[in-house]
Amino acid sequence: MKAVRFVAIGRPAEIVDAPAPRPGPGQVVIKVAGAGVCHSDLHILDEDLGLKGPFILGHENAGHIAALGQGVSEWKEGDAVAVYGPWGCGRCHTCQTSAENYCENHASLGTMGGGLGSDGGMAEYMRVPSSRLLVPLGKLDPVAAAPLSDAALTPYHAIKAALPLLTPDASVVVIGIGGLGHMAVQILQALSPARLIAGDIDDSKLEHARKLGVKHTVNTRDADAAATAIAEFTGPRGATVVLDFVGAQATVDLGVRVVGRNSRLTVVGLGGGVVNYAANSPPYGCQVTVPYWGSRTELMEVIALAAAGRIHAEVETFPLDKAVEVYQRLREGKIRGRAVLKP
Repeated sequence: MKAVRFVAIGRPAEIVDAPAPRPGPGQVVIKVAGAGVCHSDLHILDEDLGLKGPFILGHENAGHIAALGQGVSEWKEGDAVAVYGPWGCGRCHTCQTSAENYCENHASLGTMGGGLGSDGGMAEYMRVPSSRLLVPLGKLDPVAAAPLSDAALTPYHAIKAALPLLTPDASVVVIGIGGLGHMAVQILQALSPARLIAGDIDDSKLEHARKLGVKHTVNTRDADAAATAIAEFTGPRGATVVLDFVGAQATVDLGVRVVGRNSRLTVVGLGGGVVNYAANSPPYGCQVTVPYWGSRTELMEVIALAAAGRIHAEVETFPLDKAVEVYQRLREGKIRGRAVLKP
């Protein structure tokens, strides 16, 4: 089968021929319908994250069950499923609560999941090590639903934790309207009455946010002008919640500037920025959080939101053999919403 493989740090992804996987006891093989192309893949290709290659890329996957391993009885061939991305040990306290994204034994596993140390879904078939890692899609199209497993789940997890602060008189700022950010603004509009402002350095992405229903947008390229515009919107209270889906120093600094007291600054993006602390900066009462992905049950909730028509991933599809070109487009900021590879 054709597959997109990570070989070594600093080398581009490679299109290779790989043997089709077979399921062992308790395992499931899915025929991949769509694999999302995530900015995190660029970090895998360019940086030392402690992941040893080679392995097949793709951690945002959906498809149909092709084969069941011995002992798997709760699924049948042909079922449409999303693959839960962060693979934990399945035994520790957090895994037992479905929060495998915070597995207590992650350091000893040698993998963070499919496409993150183990073979992922940028291939015709993918082996999933346990049937517990599958979530039913119902009538959702697996190609369109593939990004839900990360691009929607990650912001959903961050937003759900912040909901007690997101009252009707509160303001929430989303920085970065890319793969995760364009899902975040939809999730916020579905779940929260708080006033929403979207920020990005790319006017086309701000236009995308407006098409998704966001009334207030600001270009953040000029930090001083952006901070002033956001302050005019939030008033003296400041932003109650800031969700930074970039994580670069410039966006982290902007978040610190605009967040108010008794607030929440959430840095999701992996842009390498640092939150510097000084007295009242971030302001007193501000919680600084660094969430990672989401739980299996939260993925079920995300899929329910999509099935109800409340959220959708903006998807641009490409054939599998265009993966290297798609990664370059992602580097250049030329992907709107989420790119999805179709084997």
